[in-house]
Amino acid sequence: MSQLPRFWNLGWSSFLDWWSNSPVVSEQESSPLYGQQQLNETFLDHGEGQQFLTKAFQVILEEVLCKGTDVKEKVCDWREPEDLAALLDLELRENGESQHQLLKRVQDVAKYSVKTNHPRFFNQLFAGVDYHALAGRFLTEALNTSQYTYEVAPVFVLMEEEVLSKLRSLVGWTHGDGIFCPGGTVSNMYAMNLARFRAFPEVKVKGQWALPRLAVFASQESHYSVMKAAAFQGIGTENVFKVNVDDRGCMNPEDLCEKIELAKSQGAVPFFVHATSGTTVKGAFDPLESIADICERLGLWMHVDAAWGGSVLLSNEHRHLMKGVERADSVTWNPHKMMLTGLQCSAILLKDTTDLLKHCHCADATYLFQQDKFYDKSLDTGDKSIQCGRKVDCLKLWLMWKAVGSKGLEGRVDRAFAHVRYKPPRPIPEFVNVCFWFIPPSLRGDENSPDYQDRLSKVAPTIKERMMKQGTMMVGYQPHGGRVNFFRMIVISPQVSHEDMTFFLDEIERLGKDL
Repeated sequence: MSQLPRFWNLGWSSFLDWWSNSPVVSEQESSPLYGQQQLNETFLDHGEGQQFLTKAFQVILEEVLCKGTDVKEKVCDWREPEDLAALLDLELRENGESQHQLLKRVQDVAKYSVKTNHPRFFNQLFAGVDYHALAGRFLTEALNTSQYTYEVAPVFVLMEEEVLSKLRSLVGWTHGDGIFCPGGTVSNMYAMNLARFRAFPEVKVKGQWALPRLAVFASQESHYSVMKAAAFQGIGTENVFKVNVDDRGCMNPEDLCEKIELAKSQGAVPFFVHATSGTTVKGAFDPLESIADICERLGLWMHVDAAWGGSVLLSNEHRHLMKGVERADSVTWNPHKMMLTGLQCSAILLKDTTDLLKHCHCADATYLFQQDKFYDKSLDTGDKSIQCGRKVDCLKLWLMWKAVGSKGLEGRVDRAFAHVRYKPPRPIPEFVNVCFWFIPPSLRGDENSPDYQDRLSKVAPTIKERMMKQGTMMVGYQPHGGRVNFFRMIVISPQVSHEDMTFFLDEIERLGKDL
């Protein structure tokens, strides 16, 4: 075959001449797999594919949404890794499998996966299922578009802005900006990057070497994404100054002031304060009003990581926990946690109205963001993102909100708090994180023994192993600070009842009574 001409330099008529006069490749010259007739045929059998999808959906409905939410079924069907790999037959081969075999694969994946929708799944900061949000997730996957331009995602460009506007209004802002991100860690990274760009806009062109040493401030209880962001953006983890917390895990404003002065004395330039509303382990809420006073006085960017706790803003009874959040420059909020939209759904919300998000991240790719489009090019929001292709995360939240309304979402938040106050430990938790030790009979009254802490540290891991292998429930544990392993129970699923709460306490006792 002759080489293709540089047809992009040709006029339209010349291009048509080249196209019509190009030699046709014979079947013998073409790929041995495909002749001319085969290339004219549809590659996929839509009828067969849709039949498979219908049957697969029935398996999903039965295994995940019926059995997976039934308290009489296991939370997980535990298998050791080598046994699980053999059961799943993970090897990818040259030839495909029958529809019957593929449906068995779907069933096995569902059977041996953890049922996070189960009422007795208390392990993570997400749990339960909202069927309207799930319908939005199915529809998102079926439509398979990218949220970067109005021309390929017109519905979702408008929908995302409406949802973000609603979230901002709950923060207390009438105007602002924002974008959905792939998780709270990335949302927090956005905030740090935007703060640096506002303080030193030259960083985008000249890089970090042209800047002074920068200083970030976050509490000892802050999410590890702060350290990741500092490392990823070249600021350095040694330049994250950890601020002391009180007994509840809330940032100490006085120590924040001291840490800022310490950073200055070391030649660093403070620019970013990372506050937290709902810490990962204890569920603590930093005093936002006091932190805002400091940030405003010193001209520092104030970010509130409310990935976990942001949903209290939906509740008239509990939104006081985030008093002062409207004074922040940015907020991270993960609706896939307490709001139950399903993974993943995370927003970075901004008070800024100067298009800082776009100025910071834009690269002006002309094949996507042409300046002479026939519609308002401001609707092309993709250049606000550090991504190119971006998954649609707004539909599941929008559809769920449409279904239950703000009042329904408020009821879910209030219900979770009510569950935590059912037979609560002392002191009563501030949020829906219930942290506790189980003291087995053999350790009771033995607190002064020199090996007490070491023996206590082994209790939670042993009970966790037993519950996982029996499949009765799931709850997390961790050491923290100077404390040995303790349980952290997260109560958010609307499927949870008081009966499940009672079962949880009884099951911990049953699994650990012989330790």
